[in-house]
Amino acid sequence: MDYGKKFQDAIDALHREGRYRVFADLKRQRGNYPHAYHVDTHGASDITVWCSNDYLGMSQHPVVTNAMHEAIDLVGAGSGGTRNISGTTHYHVELEAELADLHGKPAALLFTSAFVANDATLSTIQQLIPGIVLFSDEKNHASMIAGIRHGGGMKHIWRHNDITDLEAQLAQYPKETPKLIAFESVYSMDGHIAPISAICDLAEKYGAMTYLDEVHAVGLYGPRGGGIAERDGVMNRVDIINGTLAKGFGVMGGYIAASRVICDAIRSYAAGFIFTTSLAPAIAAGALASIRHLKSSKVEREHMHERSATLKRRLADEGFPVMENPSHIVPVMVGDPVHCKAVTDALLNHYGVYVQPINYPTVPRGTERIRLTPGPTHTDAHMDHLVASLRELWQRCPVAKGEYVRLAAE
Repeated sequence: MDYGKKFQDAIDALHREGRYRVFADLKRQRGNYPHAYHVDTHGASDITVWCSNDYLGMSQHPVVTNAMHEAIDLVGAGSGGTRNISGTTHYHVELEAELADLHGKPAALLFTSAFVANDATLSTIQQLIPGIVLFSDEKNHASMIAGIRHGGGMKHIWRHNDITDLEAQLAQYPKETPKLIAFESVYSMDGHIAPISAICDLAEKYGAMTYLDEVHAVGLYGPRGGGIAERDGVMNRVDIINGTLAKGFGVMGGYIAASRVICDAIRSYAAGFIFTTSLAPAIAAGALASIRHLKSSKVEREHMHERSATLKRRLADEGFPVMENPSHIVPVMVGDPVHCKAVTDALLNHYGVYVQPINYPTVPRGTERIRLTPGPTHTDAHMDHLVASLRELWQRCPVAKGEYVRLAAE
């Protein structure tokens, strides 16, 4: 067996399909976000980042960086172990309390990432409640899909944000059958927002638990940054909320917020929690400072939403195939993996604009796109340059603009 050839064949297939992924080598410029240096064989060039999930630029905020510096000076770098074996510092305890308060829940549980939180929690729930049936939105994130699969239980996929289809599937089971509905608040590639209240109505009607992924909403929506559920006044109706510290809050890590007994059960049984070294204290300190700041400051999220609305309007006025949605995400349809990469390569190499191509399996084949994430620090001048660059590239586009508009509408 030529093992190396098997791996090479797999890589060659990605190249042929036009979806081989290349990582941009970046050096972010502290205090000058969204600017960064792009490092390649020719050296380092100044670019503007337009695709970061650091939506509010909190990774650059002095309140966050100062807290991290202070924590390193006080306690050092690493946590020293798993949460059970010397890896629970007071920063972790404070952060979990702050997250529980953010979501109006009795408890919260930290993980090393939101992916791990979803995977570990959703799989462990199936272990703890034998026979539970999971109902998953068809556009749920890969981490939720992984957790549902790893649990090995019965599952149903319901059409994206389709309440009628969800109810039809729930109605197939007696009310006493244990059930869990798993969905997201903001779907990051399309920008759609879930009808949380209507989903909770069905959960109550059919005796189901609710599991809500607020990863692309925490820090960004609600009076204190608690997400769409806070904005819509339904946090108390959701059983388990999953969130991240790596996007709106600008650091890294993930968590769930729920009842004390749920968090305690996941803490006690989930391998993805038990056997993982805990977050570094400095990371926990930075996240803690970020959450506390955004609970009281609305400036960052209000400015982000204004920037998003402005960019959507400007792109639409130019005739670009912006995928309409009610969130802060600005996706622009391309519809072909090779062309999508060609556009983003040209933006980076010739215009100093960094946008990562979004291809399969992140999105379905034929819906390849660029995904723009304007934030508080993107100025009108940044937008002028982005729009002018896209205009020039689109004029040279080998595929008719009408085709893009059709795909975007679909």
